Amino acid sequence: MRKSGFKNEMVTFLLLIPALFIKAQQLVVYPGPTAQISALHNDDFTVKVRKPGGTWQDLYEYNVKVEEVKEAKHTVMNASQCSFDFSGTVELAVTNNKGRIKMARIRPLSYNIAHEIKGNTLYFKLNKPSNLSVELNGDIFHNLHLFANPIDTFKVNGNDKSLIYFGPGVHEIPDGRLRIPSGKTVYVAGGAVIKGQLLVSGVRDVKIIGRGIVDFSVKQGVRIENSRNILVEGLAFTQCPVGGSDSVTIRNVKSISYYGWGDGLNVFASRNVLYDGVFCRNSDDCTTVYATRQGFTGGSKNITMQNSTLWADVAHPIMIGLHGNKLKPDTIEDLKYSNIDILDQKEEQIDYQGCMNISVGDNNFIRNVLFENIRVEDFRQGQLVNIRIVFNKKYCTAPGLGVENVYFRNITYNGKNAELSIIAGYDDTRKVRNVTFENLVINGTKITDNMPGKLKWYKTGDMARIFIGEHVEHVVFK
Repeated sequence: MRKSGFKNEMVTFLLLIPALFIKAQQLVVYPGPTAQISALHNDDFTVKVRKPGGTWQDLYEYNVKVEEVKEAKHTVMNASQCSFDFSGTVELAVTNNKGRIKMARIRPLSYNIAHEIKGNTLYFKLNKPSNLSVELNGDIFHNLHLFANPIDTFKVNGNDKSLIYFGPGVHEIPDGRLRIPSGKTVYVAGGAVIKGQLLVSGVRDVKIIGRGIVDFSVKQGVRIENSRNILVEGLAFTQCPVGGSDSVTIRNVKSISYYGWGDGLNVFASRNVLYDGVFCRNSDDCTTVYATRQGFTGGSKNITMQNSTLWADVAHPIMIGLHGNKLKPDTIEDLKYSNIDILDQKEEQIDYQGCMNISVGDNNFIRNVLFENIRVEDFRQGQLVNIRIVFNKKYCTAPGLGVENVYFRNITYNGKNAELSIIAGYDDTRKVRNVTFENLVINGTKITDNMPGKLKWYKTGDMARIFIGEHVEHVVFK
């Protein structure tokens, strides 16, 4: 009996293997808009995906706008964007409709995605969800933004009165704005394009989820203000500011903007905000944390960004601290940036550079900031790090009060374009204190306190440097 039972169990297990494999090997492709909405399409690429050895399926190539800046001249470019869902492994084919592929790059480079070029088509595989930039022949302004999502497990229930559903197709929002009531779930299906803002204002317990798009012409495609317990997941849009709010989670969203002051993910006077797995390519700061600003009052606390990818065509990937309340000083504290790839920065204003930037103004006080496991690729222009107490009348009404307890752990930079990084206070009463670098590696060289010639700056063979200015106390490299 025991042998028979064991045999039956083995047969059952073997029968289950194909079913488990099929379940683990899933691929979902979403429809594009109909032909009469052809303005949404970009013809630069033909993109296809399939399960290994299976039938190729076409993806819809949306047109997205990005911004190139040269010597203060701003030019809007047309790039591409595709998305799909999968589990297991998939194969992709990206055909360049403009000609032969001489070279290709798939970023973030830390993913080490192998690829093969055959004529005008690039082939590669993915075995985990990833937000990628596919760049052919060195072109970063007409590239393909490829968003390979995990499988969407949400089940649409037509009888659920708390559900607001947008199916595939283009949806014009009356008056250009949808105010979402408390307790509602807004589901934007893959293949849906919403023309209008999704506004979360003065409410609680709201979810905005799906695989669709808020049209990239809509500034602040999703806006969250004075609300609590909010989830935004899976969508693509221009911007999503969060102001005066508590307990906000923003996961696997894609923020792409091309216009002036096109910040991606702002925080104003908010608490307990989590960004997880986001992709930002913006024409201003990718992500910011400020205090009092735009009608929201108070400090900000417990803000986390993790597992994300940042690309600043203008300004900074990460910006902290500039705006607050001169008359009633605010505190910004307990910030964490973890497991992040920074693809680019282009900041021409020398006073406002820094991939990781803490510029403290308006009598703000900043404390307890952690940057860890951050990989910085060779950006076009700017600094690696900038921590300063600043007073620029264009942006602030007063200098900041101070910065303390900033920790950089496992930071790598590989490149040649980094300018002089700066750490500097303002005066004897407005200082930068307690900045620690642990395992800072620049072009393969680990920066430590016992390097030869340590005075006020550090230098590698490729001239990536950090300058420690006045009114700074206790900076450690270890």
